[in-house]
Amino acid sequence: MSLLPVEDALARLLSDADPIPDHEQIGLHEANGRVLAAALAAHLTQPPFDASAMDGYALRATDAAEIGSVLTVIGESAAGHGFSGAVGVGQAVRIFTGAPVPSGADSILLQEDAEKLDGGRIRTTFAVTSGRHIRPRGQDFLEGDLTLKAGVTLDFSHLTLAAAMNHQSLPVYRRPRIAILATGDELVTPGAVPGPNQIIGSNTFGIAALARDCGAEVLDLGIVPDDASLLRSAVERARSSGVDVLVTLGGASVGDHDLVQSTLVAAGMKLDFWRIAMRPGKPLMVGRLGAMQVLGLPGNPISSLVCGLLFMEPLLCRLGHYTPPKRMATGTLANALPANDKRQDYVRARVLSTREDNPVVESFGKQDSSMMRIFAQSDCLIVRPPHAPAAEAGDTVPMMLLRP
Repeated sequence: MSLLPVEDALARLLSDADPIPDHEQIGLHEANGRVLAAALAAHLTQPPFDASAMDGYALRATDAAEIGSVLTVIGESAAGHGFSGAVGVGQAVRIFTGAPVPSGADSILLQEDAEKLDGGRIRTTFAVTSGRHIRPRGQDFLEGDLTLKAGVTLDFSHLTLAAAMNHQSLPVYRRPRIAILATGDELVTPGAVPGPNQIIGSNTFGIAALARDCGAEVLDLGIVPDDASLLRSAVERARSSGVDVLVTLGGASVGDHDLVQSTLVAAGMKLDFWRIAMRPGKPLMVGRLGAMQVLGLPGNPISSLVCGLLFMEPLLCRLGHYTPPKRMATGTLANALPANDKRQDYVRARVLSTREDNPVVESFGKQDSSMMRIFAQSDCLIVRPPHAPAAEAGDTVPMMLLRP
């Protein structure tokens, strides 16, 4: 099988991924970051009455059209405790922000624009106009208005609006569910003491974090040795758990100790492709096992993370109705880069400075895909297309932001 271009591989992966139609009803406190599954209509009108926008006096504008008008204060209207009577000629009601405007009043005189007189009277020091400082009933929304559209990713502002619309719970799409299966005799979990031929299995945690950032629920199947029967058991656990995607880490190639691909094929997986024209991350496997998509990421941590950004993130966003983050941008090279070969290269780099919308970026001198510290220090990946000519300092290059 020839190496597949990155763009073609992503298109084939996503062509087999339909957004999850299932949805559930959850409480407001749980809904932050979830995707609304249906348009939301207001259960009431907001504000439910004409309300004062300021502290002051509710009155008839015709009674205070001129500075020096004198009015008699006949009562008080506060938030939650409105004035039950009506404002007549030459009268005013003391009113506070958010309180209902009494019947008969059509304007609010600010408290600082009123001079208190004896006998419960006030004198105006400002000319009043009709409608001033009043929030009319329904100014924000009316009962039945569709104020939130389906497909919006709910945040603090949407949840505040939904609560004001008198919704206690919201319909949201189900989160994508993934299982992560790390493989290899050489791997041990963090905190363990590695044997003489072992290393710490680290990429599970980065891939799980990236998946959760995409809104997914993660089932960690742990580390499974290079044993076909144990691999089969882990795969069956993923299937019985009803996950949408099985993400394997390592073992997807066809070496003597790479058993993941053969085990999955034997279990019924339809293999689509497994080699990509990219660096790092050539051995990436894509297939389907029944209702479950399979994404086999390389075992090398950096290769795994780069492939996770390029393939797993858009896949999970597609399944979960999320909009993928905007990672692609352009930058100005601070140092020269050599000509590239036939594989699309993702060069780790840091941003030195920002010049308008075109940051200055510098590649790290060492690009070995095993160096996790350099990846953690990187701000972006400079994208070098296949057969790209040598680039000089000052050239504009495409780049993929690691933290958009």
